[in-house]
Amino acid sequence: MKNILKLVLILPFLTLSLSGCFWEEETKRESITKGWSPKTFFEQAKEQINAGSLDKGIELYEQLQAAYPGSKYALQSKLEIAYALYKSEDYDQAIDRLNSYIKLYPDHFSTPYAYYLRGVISEDKSRSILDDYITDNAQRDVNSVRDAFNYYLALIDKFPKTEYAEEAKSRLIILRNILSRHELFVAIYYTKKGANIAAINRSKYIIEKYPNTPSIPAALHLMAHNYDVISADTFAKDTRRVLAKSYPLYTPHYSLED
Repeated sequence: MKNILKLVLILPFLTLSLSGCFWEEETKRESITKGWSPKTFFEQAKEQINAGSLDKGIELYEQLQAAYPGSKYALQSKLEIAYALYKSEDYDQAIDRLNSYIKLYPDHFSTPYAYYLRGVISEDKSRSILDDYITDNAQRDVNSVRDAFNYYLALIDKFPKTEYAEEAKSRLIILRNILSRHELFVAIYYTKKGANIAAINRSKYIIEKYPNTPSIPAALHLMAHNYDVISADTFAKDTRRVLAKSYPLYTPHYSLED
């Protein structure tokens, strides 16, 4: 009987305590959201971004995530932040955000977009302040191009039937051409410096790694030239025979003059 009386006395206090906790949480949420719904919060953040207030927009998106973590708008806001950082040319942070998103939501319907955007950002990252001086992507640092290539490959492997995978396939063709052309520039550089064996090996690498790209005939021609320099006459003759048979109309478009 005493235990029952104790329980009866405790229950009202427990109810009040739980009500107090709930009230505190609601008050905390109210202070964060200003009474906004998730949709209104999302729209306000997007409006700030569109107006050029990047920091304020991101702050609002993050407050939305804190106040309504389970809402669809909170999820979408993570991608919006990544895109906003990308457009402001903060490429590394944007990619970091997308990597986190992919890790947290590996099978969400929006994740293919995160994979795709990662590739797009890496491509744009390769276009630097040197654009005014270097017009050929292949002459720049191609680390970001390689990253983009690998990101697109990961997208195609993980989500092969999505529209983003189809677009990624088109981008891969362009990136392969850039990467093969970059290797050709390296082979030409080695040739100019008299590093003929290195130039031959780099030409072989192009042929093996990037078949069917526009750089192949130039790689064969350059390889034959370097074989001539080191007096490897048989190899030079064989290489020219392959070049003539596969690319009978080829004429050199590169120069070995400094």
